[in-house]
Amino acid sequence: MKYRLFLSDFDGTLVRSDGSVSERNIKAIAAYRSAGGIFAVVTGRMLASIRPRLFELGLSDGLVVAFQGAQVADIRTGRLLKDGGFAEEETLGILRFLEENDLHIHIYAGESMYVNRRNALLEMYERITRVKGILSDMPLSDYVKAHHLKVIKMLVMCDPADRPRVEELLSRRFGSEYYVTCSSPYLVEIMPKGESKAAAVPFLSEYYKIPVSEIAAIGDQKNDIPLVQAAGGKFAVANAVEELRSIATVVPSFEEDGVAYAIEKYAMG
Repeated sequence: MKYRLFLSDFDGTLVRSDGSVSERNIKAIAAYRSAGGIFAVVTGRMLASIRPRLFELGLSDGLVVAFQGAQVADIRTGRLLKDGGFAEEETLGILRFLEENDLHIHIYAGESMYVNRRNALLEMYERITRVKGILSDMPLSDYVKAHHLKVIKMLVMCDPADRPRVEELLSRRFGSEYYVTCSSPYLVEIMPKGESKAAAVPFLSEYYKIPVSEIAAIGDQKNDIPLVQAAGGKFAVANAVEELRSIATVVPSFEEDGVAYAIEKYAMG
């Protein structure tokens, strides 16, 4: 087995556009694990969103990496092995800037997602993630201050045509202090500095005692680039952004069982 640990993004990589995971992907993951490999999902999703999906895939044990690497948890119990996040003053400073710019904001604290507006984009996001946003009746910065929320992740939801502008705005304001990235055509995310998916590689390498050279990773979006760069085996599904495809071995798209292909052809070879 060339790669003993295989790390996969979820949305746009493992899961198809209709929200399902193909039977071939499920069987390939099961065969890989039966042969002694360790498979882990590394996602920007919150634990409340990703854990139920993992059970559907037959992944009821092992670890999952959530919130772009800020949390690592035991799949079966939900017990946290790593729990990152922002200091309250950092959260308030970022939120006030986002509010001043009249942006559509999500914040994530514990098992809850808080939002400052409800629209069709949010409803689509809720269907995909299977998590209902809690609409605040006051500015989110005031809500955080009143309830002393420990926020793990913040994001801005926008029309895909407006994403470049929003990404540039947030990168210019926060890029030197925090990690600003995109996980889909309509999301721009802000994380604490160093809390990118790349952090999953050394953490899991140490946890499982597997050298980085025997760890493979696959993804599709900008937030997957640090993960794939950090791994020994670098893969991108065909639908991935060009920046990721340019540094990785390209396999079939998420609609064409790219994860299964990478496991069968490369990981178990």
